[in-house]
Amino acid sequence: MKERILTGDRITGKLHLGHYVGSLKNRVELQNKYETFLILADVQALTTHFEKPESIKQNLRNVALDYLSAGINPDSATIFIQSLIPEIAELTTYFSMFVTVNSLRHNPTIKAEATERGFHDMYYGFLGYPVSQAADITFCKATLVPVGEDQVPHIEQTRKIVRRFNQLYKPVLVEPKPLVGDVPRLVGLDGNNKMSKSLGNTINLDSTQEEVSEKLKKATTDPARIHKTDIGHPEICPVYAYHQAFRKEGSDEIYESCKKGQIGCMECKRKISQSINHLLEPMRERRRMYQNDSKKVDEILMSGTEKACLVAKETMLEIRDAMSMNYF
Repeated sequence: MKERILTGDRITGKLHLGHYVGSLKNRVELQNKYETFLILADVQALTTHFEKPESIKQNLRNVALDYLSAGINPDSATIFIQSLIPEIAELTTYFSMFVTVNSLRHNPTIKAEATERGFHDMYYGFLGYPVSQAADITFCKATLVPVGEDQVPHIEQTRKIVRRFNQLYKPVLVEPKPLVGDVPRLVGLDGNNKMSKSLGNTINLDSTQEEVSEKLKKATTDPARIHKTDIGHPEICPVYAYHQAFRKEGSDEIYESCKKGQIGCMECKRKISQSINHLLEPMRERRRMYQNDSKKVDEILMSGTEKACLVAKETMLEIRDAMSMNYF
């Protein structure tokens, strides 16, 4: 039996190169090694987008297309829609009965995101996000959860919830382990610490060749370089970070040329534009194929959701039995 992975995204918008480097590339590689469940977390998208739920329907399609175009194989991975698995909501409720508000308030990931979004008075759904995430992971008894370093506290919260449930009732839930990647976070086009949809500093996975080139032309570079012959500092330049991520074999040459003032920023951007477009071209082809067969995409989502529902029902039978809630 393969170990089971649970991973996915809150569907708040299209995925970008930061998502690809940070998680999506890894998911494509892992899908053949592990039994993979990919969640389209539409309910959790409401934690920050509850005022515009109408956007979620389109975002769901966009993210599904991003998955498929990036190389997620629906024959290898189960793609499912969170809101269509009622057992996840039920399990979230059960877990919330013994998770303290204090422990959620002290979750470093929640604190960091609340600060980033300017949330002074946190909403119940936002504060309880780790509890909902624990239900996502445990409904399918996932043993591994691929995450970045900043998401490890969420997984530790899940592990605590599982241990508490098993102690209170019966040991029916699996304690998952984080599968932490060593991929550095991709900086934004504006030089910000990360690519972020909310900051508008991204290159989306569905970008055309022209869009990639135009966005990179406007990208922030080393502010000390005014002329091509000026000595550069590639270690602080976002464009050089893209060379390291997408053009590794030629990145040392770029580094040396920049340090010596032998290459201009526009030429540097032109080279990385070519590499990123080379990466995205197979994705564009797969995207066109799926966009021309929207019924196929619907079938993939419905089939994956049906499979997830069956798994959820089996798990909930065990949970209700453990909690003595199997009344009939």
